[in-house]
Amino acid sequence: MLKIAIIGVMAVFLALPLKESKPEFSTLIIISGCMLILGCAVSKIAEIIRVITKINKYMGEQSVYLGILFKIISITYIAEFGASLCRDSGYSAIGNQVEFFGKIMILAVSMPIITTLFETISSIMGK
Repeated sequence: MLKIAIIGVMAVFLALPLKESKPEFSTLIIISGCMLILGCAVSKIAEIIRVITKINKYMGEQSVYLGILFKIISITYIAEFGASLCRDSGYSAIGNQVEFFGKIMILAVSMPIITTLFETISSIMGK
């Protein structure tokens, strides 16, 4: 975690002096810092995927729900990352649209869970 914090702070310290005189370079430095941090996170994501794969084997038929949950978490992080980059670059309207599309995607991916929930409720109520 210390390495990530140092990368973030260094990117900010490098970008701040350029913010007024060369804003395009400032933005590039910030985006580069974000990409470095994302690269460090990918190794952790690989570990998480290995654990989820093990859990998936034990769940059998119910494993489809774990896959959906993983997709929802992934969409959340990707949308937040993209929206934050857009906002930090001064394009908050695009950032808002990225976030909006992420929410729509989460709703679309979760439809099988919602459908199963309503089918279960309907069967319990005898309809």
